[in-house]
Amino acid sequence: MHDPHTRRRVEVKRVDECDTLHDLITHCFPAFGGAFLRRIYTILDQAIGMECPLTVAVSGPVTVSGQHQAWLIPLLETGWVAYLSTTDAVCYHDGHRSLRAHRDGPIYEVPIWGDDGALREEGTIRVTDMAFDEDVLLDQDRFITAVLARPEFQRSMTGTELRYRLGAFYAQEEGAGGVAPGLLSTCHKLAIPILVGAPGDGSVFLNSMKLWAMRQAGLVDSYKFDLDLHAEVYEACAYHRWGLFDHPPNALATLILGGGAPKNYNLQPEPALGQVLGIPNVRGYNFDVQIVTSPGTDGSLSSCPPAEAVTWGKVDKETYQQGTESMQADYSTVMPFLVKALLDNRRQYERRAAEAGVEELYQREPKARGYLRRREGYRLFEQREELCRRLTEDVRANRKWLLDTLKYPLATAGR
Repeated sequence: MHDPHTRRRVEVKRVDECDTLHDLITHCFPAFGGAFLRRIYTILDQAIGMECPLTVAVSGPVTVSGQHQAWLIPLLETGWVAYLSTTDAVCYHDGHRSLRAHRDGPIYEVPIWGDDGALREEGTIRVTDMAFDEDVLLDQDRFITAVLARPEFQRSMTGTELRYRLGAFYAQEEGAGGVAPGLLSTCHKLAIPILVGAPGDGSVFLNSMKLWAMRQAGLVDSYKFDLDLHAEVYEACAYHRWGLFDHPPNALATLILGGGAPKNYNLQPEPALGQVLGIPNVRGYNFDVQIVTSPGTDGSLSSCPPAEAVTWGKVDKETYQQGTESMQADYSTVMPFLVKALLDNRRQYERRAAEAGVEELYQREPKARGYLRRREGYRLFEQREELCRRLTEDVRANRKWLLDTLKYPLATAGR
């Protein structure tokens, strides 16, 4: 039975009494699906106000559809986001708008229920209700090939370095063509690491495969680029360790949009650190909100809610009942409103800081400190070598435990 003193009574405002999106979301979404949106917004507001570094996992064609420029890049430019987990395809399609032959806008709308056979005949490729000419892909392939063939790529590197360097090339093309910055160039500018859990499932890597195949066939003299997946996963673990042990408030928050590999990659540093490497006192995320279309009953990784992640240790068991929520929805329908509300909050704090002074504002509104973090952000990619070195010290200190894990009585063949 609920304690009457702890009940949250249903109290609402009329929508015509609300002056801000904050008021609208917190007072006009009392129940059902709307209540999920309110709870997700409230958790994000709390995490940002606590100065928690935010990690973002996003799947789906955000760069094809322009969503990256509509709401994802504005979110990254706040300085709240530590790193991003996404797909190889998102990174590949991010370059289309900067291609010299397509700067007038390569993406256009088509009907979802149109004639796909006719589109194929005319060389049009469809992604839901977005479309582009097949020549866009062929030009993008040539661009990626030219980049990967450059001397600075002829070695082993992490995927984060690959995408950081690729972002610099996208930025040059965007600048030359007067094109608005894309996702990778923005992350390069802000030194936000981009993690991709399934690099082989996308066309950036397919173009690397082309150069590798040409080398195998003797068509090019040499091609030495290679992805170091061990180092990239280790780097992700080092960022999680930084958030837990090196950076106040020693807590992390995650925003998961869609499911699949980006979601899992965003959540796996905790078990990698705690269960696999045996680092003591490792905790999962203090705040975890996700917006995903998969129902919780289908048993898929995409639909796994934060409460289930608690059992794996990926989400902190002490805080999950107050700091997690999973909303079954298409994130494209709600993220513009959520990001706009959060940015409006920041803008209001900036105005009040200019009027009353920053320190006085922080005393009256402690949450303002988290909102008004430096827009330059954490620049974790620039710190990756040092953060990996610290993690290596922890691994070295855990020598006995790790060596013991190598012992297992394997069955002998032929018995």
